[in-house]
Amino acid sequence: MSTTITFNQLRKLKDSLPNGSMRTIAEELDLNVETVRNYFGGKNYDRGRSVGIHIEPGPDGGVVELDDTTILEFAKDILEGKKDVHAIN
Repeated sequence: MSTTITFNQLRKLKDSLPNGSMRTIAEELDLNVETVRNYFGGKNYDRGRSVGIHIEPGPDGGVVELDDTTILEFAKDILEGKKDVHAIN
């Protein structure tokens, strides 16, 4: 399922996540942590891959079309306390 969100909203959600969230999402979804970071606007394609994020310039950082909302929903579940973040060693 795809969704549309502004880039600033996506970054605000990412910035609201507790430490260790990127690693937890990556582990739970069997992804590289850089791939998860790329989903939230990162650009490390040497170590991670693109995951269906399309950004169009515009107000509020531009419009982002997300082809798959799995990572977004997992992040929202963390913020709502429905998913726990793994402790960082």
